[in-house]
Amino acid sequence: MHSANTTPNTPTQPLTTTSSATIHLHRHRTQLSATATATATTTGMRRARYNTAAPLGQDEWPIRKALTLSDVDITHPFLTLPRHAVETHIVVHLTQQERDHLRNKEQVPMNARDDDTGETHMMKLKWRGSYYNLIGKWGKIVRSKGLDVGKEIKIRWVNGWLHFSVPEQQIVVVAPLQIVAPPPIMQDQCWPIRKVLTLSDVDTTHPFLPLARRSVEEHILVHWLPQQRDLLRNEEQVNVHARDVDTGEMYVMKLRWRGNYYNLIGKWGKIIRRKGLGVGKEIKIRWANGCLNFSVPYERISVAIPGLEPWPIKKALTLSDVDTNHPFLTLPGKAVEDHILLYWTQQAREQLRNEHHISVNARDDDTGDLYVMKLKWRGSYYNLIGKWGQIIRGKRLHVGKEIKVRWDNGCLNFSVPQ
Repeated sequence: MHSANTTPNTPTQPLTTTSSATIHLHRHRTQLSATATATATTTGMRRARYNTAAPLGQDEWPIRKALTLSDVDITHPFLTLPRHAVETHIVVHLTQQERDHLRNKEQVPMNARDDDTGETHMMKLKWRGSYYNLIGKWGKIVRSKGLDVGKEIKIRWVNGWLHFSVPEQQIVVVAPLQIVAPPPIMQDQCWPIRKVLTLSDVDTTHPFLPLARRSVEEHILVHWLPQQRDLLRNEEQVNVHARDVDTGEMYVMKLRWRGNYYNLIGKWGKIIRRKGLGVGKEIKIRWANGCLNFSVPYERISVAIPGLEPWPIKKALTLSDVDTNHPFLTLPGKAVEDHILLYWTQQAREQLRNEHHISVNARDDDTGDLYVMKLKWRGSYYNLIGKWGQIIRGKRLHVGKEIKVRWDNGCLNFSVPQ
C-alpha cells in the first residue's frame, strides 16, 4: 500500500512545480506590462510639451516677420517679436515654472535651431511688456546669415526647440520701410509737412524735433507696412533713414511716438549744428523712396542792403559788458527790434515776448566759431547771454572796444576786429 501510494505521487510533484512557475511567469509578465504602460504614460505626460508639431491644416511657420532696421542692428542686437504671437505659439508650450520665470525674471534661456543650416544656439527670450525680444547670439546670426531689412524670418516651436528660418531665395525690400510711389502732386504739395523751428527744436543740449501727430500719420506712416506701424506703437520708436535734401547727407534717426505728437531724435543735434539752424527757420519734411527727406534751404537774409550799413548795430563795450563774473552783452531795444527781430517769424517774436528769452545761433564773423546763445528781453533793452563770458576771454574784450552786430541767414553775427 505504501509503495502503491508513493508511485502515483512521484510524477505529481513536478506537475505542481511547473504549474506554479507558469502562473508566476504570467503574473510577472502582467506586472511588466502594467509598469511599461505606466512608464509610457508618465513619459508621455513629461514630454507632452515637446510633441508640438503643427496639426494638419495649420501654418507650419505660425510666426512670420519682415525684419526691420532695429532687428538687424548688430550694435545692439535683438529680434523683436509681437506679444500675441509669442504667447500663442511659444509660451504656451513652456512649463508653468518657465512661464513664471519669464514673468518674474523677464527672460528664460532656450535652445534655438537654424533650420536652414542646422546650427544650434543658446538664446534668451526676454519679456518686454507689450512685446518680446530674442537675444543672445542674435548679432552672430545677423552677421553669419547676412540678414537685411525686409527679409522674412519664420519661427515655430517643435520638440522643445525654437526653430527659425530665413530662406536665401527671397524678394528683399532693400529700403528699411516700404517704398510707395507717390501719386503726381503739384509743386506746393511736394513738402506736406512744414514747421517753423522753435526754441526747443534748436536746443542742442536735449536735441529733438517734435512733429504733429496728424501730419506724421497722414504723410509718413501711411506709407509704412502694417507691421511697421504696429512696431512703432509697441516699441514707441522705430529707426528710419533720413536724408538732407540740401546736402545729400544720410542719417540713421529714430521716430518716437509720444502720444499726441512724434519726436525725431538721433543725429538731430548734429544737424542743428551742421546746418546752423535757428529759431524762425522753416523745415520741410516729406516721405519718398522709403526715406524721410527734409530740407532747410539756405536763404541768405542779410541786413547788408545796398545803400545801408552792413553792420547796423554797433556799440562800444562798457564795464558791465566785459564782466566775466556775470557775463552778458546789453543791446538797445530799438536796434534789436529794427535789425534783428524784423527778420523773425511772428511765432518766434511771440515766443520771445511770452517766455522773455529765446535760443539763437550766434556766429563770430572774425573766426567763424558758432555758439548757441540766448537773447533775453528786459523791457527797454535786450541781453545776449550764454557763452558770452567765453567770448570775452577768447577775444580778450575790454572796455571801449567796438562790437558790431547783424542778423544774417537765421544767425546772429558779431564782429570785434582786432
